[in-house]
Amino acid sequence: MHDVARHAGVSTMTVSNVINGRSQRVSESTRSRVLASIAALGYRVNMAARHLRMGRTGMVGLAVPGFESGYYPELAGRLADRFADHDLRLVMERTGGERQAELDALAAARLRTYDGFVLSVVAGDAADLEQLSIDTPIVLIGERAVPARFDHVLMDNVGGARRATELLLESGARRIALLGGVLGDKQSMPELRARGYREAHEAAGLPVDENLILSRCFRVVDGYTSTLTLLRAGVDVDAIFALTDSAAVGALRALAESGVHVPRDVQVIGFDNIADSRFTLPALTTVEPGNDEMADAICSLLMERIEGGASRPARVVMPEAKIIERDSTRR
Repeated sequence: MHDVARHAGVSTMTVSNVINGRSQRVSESTRSRVLASIAALGYRVNMAARHLRMGRTGMVGLAVPGFESGYYPELAGRLADRFADHDLRLVMERTGGERQAELDALAAARLRTYDGFVLSVVAGDAADLEQLSIDTPIVLIGERAVPARFDHVLMDNVGGARRATELLLESGARRIALLGGVLGDKQSMPELRARGYREAHEAAGLPVDENLILSRCFRVVDGYTSTLTLLRAGVDVDAIFALTDSAAVGALRALAESGVHVPRDVQVIGFDNIADSRFTLPALTTVEPGNDEMADAICSLLMERIEGGASRPARVVMPEAKIIERDSTRR
């Protein structure tokens, strides 16, 4: 920076103002001269030194169950872009959706690597998290009940699933297969989305056939094999609600291979609005859970904590889920 200042004939403070975006303190002609010197000398900001001076590592952690489905990689991409605007790099970890791995991710020694951490809670519970002694800013994502001291960004699983099922019922579907509706854990994503499915049937005065609820169908291959199983068993199905877009993509493939027309014979709807859902044949109708809004909230909440908002009360954010209608359903 001293070299740039000498080359441009200005003070080091002026160079600092320019590279840190404090343009209101520098005239346009001076700013242009400094930028020309930066280009001529090949100057780059030493981010390691900057973070050391600020007492930071320059990294934010994100721990998710896995990378197999499209949702978590896309979430990571959104967060990486947003944190990059704050000169922070995103580092991903995989927990496998296991309780101990989630707790290990929040171990004090491990968190020293990061300025802040985002954890997708799948298996841990409130009792697990309440006993942790954590100074690092944390934002939790996922549906499980957590202590009030953590910021929490939720997905509208029940509402989104209810709207998806209502769409199918309103279009005349009466035999809606639910791919991924694991029962038993009332705080899990599958249970919450299954609840919305059930609520829509109840509101319409229609019974739920438990034989149409298939468990653990979240990946493309799961949706494919489960749909083939239903078709080969001769199960009467006129719609499929897959709890992830990835499973819905597999279902579409199985239906096409079996000569079943979508949406005339069987309608299909997914959940998550991943990027690939626009490019299936037919294009997939899906639940948009507020992906951008959730990424904005995660980044905003964590940056507030990192920048000194440790004492404010924890906040819970849950954007409203909406339906993106495409060609795999009918009206």
